[in-house]
Amino acid sequence: MSSFKRAPVHAGGAPGNNVLSTLKATSMIESKSVLPAEIISTILDYLPIPDLLSFARTSKRMLEMVYEDSRWVQRLKVMGVWNEGEARRRWEDMVRMKRERMRAIHEEEGRRLGIGVGGGGGANGNGTGGMRKTSTTLFDAGVEEERQRRSVEVSKSAVAARTSVDGFETLSLSAGGNAPSTPIQRAPMLDPEALLNIFSGVRSIRGFARQEYGKIYAALAPFYFDLARSRSHIDPVIFRVYRDPEQQAQMLAHLTVFARNDWAQGWRQREEKLETMIGIFENAVLREFEQGFEVWDVDGKMKRYAHVLGVLNGGHAGIELFVQKHPLFNERLSNSMECINQASVGGILLDPSQEFLVALSKKLNEQGDIINRVFPPGEDVFQILLDKVAEDILMEYVTPLFDEAHDRNISSYLRAVSGIFEQSIRFGLTLKPTKNSKEDFAEKVKAVIARVFEPHVDLYLQEELDYFKRIAETEVDTWEKKLSEQEATKESFFMGNFNRQADKKDFLSSFKKVVMMPVNVLPSAISSPFGVPFAAPKPVSAQNRMSMPAPSPGLVPSPTPSRPQTPGLGPSINGRTTPLPSEAPTDELAAKAALMASRLEGIRSLFSIEVALDLTHSAKASIERAALFVRLGGQTGEEAREQCEAIFVQLLQILGTRHVKVGFDKAVDHLSNYNPREVSEHQQGVAPLVTFLELVNVGDLISQMIDVFYEQQLAATKLADRNDFLDPAVKAKKKFEQMLDERVAAGLNKGIDVLMDEVEYVCATLQMPTDYNPAPITNGNVEIGPTKAAQQVVAIVESHTKMLTGSTDKNMLDVFNQEVGLRLFTALCKHLKRQRVSTDGALALISDMNLFFVYIRTLKNNDLLEYFKALRELSQIYLIEAKHAKEMAEVIADGDRFRGIFRAEEVYEFAERRADWYTVKRDVERAMYGIGCGVM
Repeated sequence: MSSFKRAPVHAGGAPGNNVLSTLKATSMIESKSVLPAEIISTILDYLPIPDLLSFARTSKRMLEMVYEDSRWVQRLKVMGVWNEGEARRRWEDMVRMKRERMRAIHEEEGRRLGIGVGGGGGANGNGTGGMRKTSTTLFDAGVEEERQRRSVEVSKSAVAARTSVDGFETLSLSAGGNAPSTPIQRAPMLDPEALLNIFSGVRSIRGFARQEYGKIYAALAPFYFDLARSRSHIDPVIFRVYRDPEQQAQMLAHLTVFARNDWAQGWRQREEKLETMIGIFENAVLREFEQGFEVWDVDGKMKRYAHVLGVLNGGHAGIELFVQKHPLFNERLSNSMECINQASVGGILLDPSQEFLVALSKKLNEQGDIINRVFPPGEDVFQILLDKVAEDILMEYVTPLFDEAHDRNISSYLRAVSGIFEQSIRFGLTLKPTKNSKEDFAEKVKAVIARVFEPHVDLYLQEELDYFKRIAETEVDTWEKKLSEQEATKESFFMGNFNRQADKKDFLSSFKKVVMMPVNVLPSAISSPFGVPFAAPKPVSAQNRMSMPAPSPGLVPSPTPSRPQTPGLGPSINGRTTPLPSEAPTDELAAKAALMASRLEGIRSLFSIEVALDLTHSAKASIERAALFVRLGGQTGEEAREQCEAIFVQLLQILGTRHVKVGFDKAVDHLSNYNPREVSEHQQGVAPLVTFLELVNVGDLISQMIDVFYEQQLAATKLADRNDFLDPAVKAKKKFEQMLDERVAAGLNKGIDVLMDEVEYVCATLQMPTDYNPAPITNGNVEIGPTKAAQQVVAIVESHTKMLTGSTDKNMLDVFNQEVGLRLFTALCKHLKRQRVSTDGALALISDMNLFFVYIRTLKNNDLLEYFKALRELSQIYLIEAKHAKEMAEVIADGDRFRGIFRAEEVYEFAERRADWYTVKRDVERAMYGIGCGVM
């Protein structure tokens, strides 16, 4: 394109006469490229290699674009022969060597020019550290001419090399051409064996990627383009140069890799032609492999052609043929229905399935040895075979068995699924990995087994939960039914001789009517409604019952006679259940008394530790079966873990809500209905409270059993996290414990009320008026000691508080003891205000207060002890003689003496209970208030 533009001709000018004016009128126009460099670079990527090198000759700029190292690195990367790490390492080594060489050159020049590198000592001997005087040549004409001449020669040789040798022009593409006499070395075409390893000699060097690519192109391009021009499978020269199938497969694999960098026009047709030729070759090799497979020529044709297919494309076609046509799938090792047919009715037998899996494991390990002999390193053929076995053998074995077991019996179905799954896990552990198996072979085997059972896991887990729920509810329903039947049997036995309409009367009124009758009216065997459970000695004392050991790790507490047994309709083995007499009572009142006694004795059987034990055993079996699937991991394992927690939650709900809670509510109801004034004997304590405290012991054992069960079955096996307060199992366990504490607290609260009623009743009935106000003593013999009423009160209260020791939480026990002590203090104060105390009777009162104080001290509650210290000090005011009224007034008004427990007004009220109060009243009031009675 011309860069000159003619100037316009002006009118009046003389064209052609003045050349200088014409040149001045000429203007220069800058010429620009038609396309940007980015687009040109992209176009170069899609040019064939010969056209690309021809394009490089057009200009220096195009030469630089074509020879750019990144362009050839990209092609090597596409073929997978460029190692960036190796290239970086080589580049760093080259830079380091260049720096060392430059440092050596500078040192040599410094020595030649006489400049000391280290600053040596002076030559004139004037001391150390002086600089040596030298003559420095600033310019040497001879040296500069020599350097310039060498630079010109190097540039000329580079231009000559660039125009004659570029890595491609000197390479002959004919098979019979002579080797070029150029510095670039390549694999000679006369040595086809060397071309089979062309990729192994490629180096990753920055700045030399074009030369490395040239070696590959020179070796493979002739075969590649010859194969693309072939019309049939006999035309390609590759099949004439290489005769062995191994070499042909190797070269075809190389051409497949080489075809990745073919981006020029027509690349799709060339790639399709290559794939067609490879397909023809692969089918021929596959036929040879199949012939060896049919005659089971393991070390002959099978091994040879499996290696050929492996070199060609990984050998997937041969592996597929080996797996699909394997004779193992035509054998019938066992029939899954034998597990049902050989078992009893409604049962399942897992021995046939175990034999089947053992035989299958032996077969697979044999095939693993054959796979090691036949197939080359690379693809994991054994894993592919195992996937096929799982799909066509294992799933076909277990699916009909599970379906049939589910239709026949749910229990058999649950044991079949969990049992065969566990056998399958052991089956996977017996399989031996092959030489091509990866490190995660065990995990892959487990994943294969998981795929076999995955279609059945959801149904199994739901059925497991529903089955346990039905079993637990049936257990509790059976318990309740036996209780009701036992109660109905006793009632029918005792009341069978009388009118049934009497049963409609109120329970308490009947009970009151019975116990208020004279004792001699009733038969001796049932003289007291409480005589049966308490008159005879118990096999295990209350104290021994408190120290009953916790359940063992196996969740089976040691059997003791104090444990309530599952109620039956006949006599109990350990004597806990009252046996029916040989003959029914002939008197209606005697019959009702016996019936009431049996009902009170039945408080102990309101819930049973054996029922709890049966439920925990059922839950343990269900959780252990479901927990097997947790090891599968993933979503299936998480669902199995959640189902295990759901089973535990159901256990607590059924055991707590339907069994323990109902039992405690009935026991509290019995306590509410207790009236000590309707009981004829009070020697053994409060009967309903005693039985309730025994029930607390049973509840405590059940709580310990649940705690051990949770720790062993859920926490220790990582099925639940005890530190996660949002975990369903943790929440259910805390809710169960809270329910148990609330029921026990409610019962103890009601029990304290009943106990205090009993205390008040004993005080009212056993405390004689002459205890604290005796007749005047004439003979001088004074009996000093607590009264019978006080001794009875202490015995009753002490027996009940001791029963809770070891069976309840210490905090709850402290609260219970403190409440009992405070209520006892209130009852004693109320009782004292109803008495008349003389000076002679004050000794008995002081003895009683000392007895109460000694008992309270055993409770080890200092706050509570202060109340009874004050009560003991209060009893001293009755010992003061009437003539010492002033001292009595000082004691009454001394608030510090009673530690703030009693105010002066309250002490004054107690002082009014003195037998001689009206004698000393005026003197006491005058001393206290300074007033007295006067006559106006």
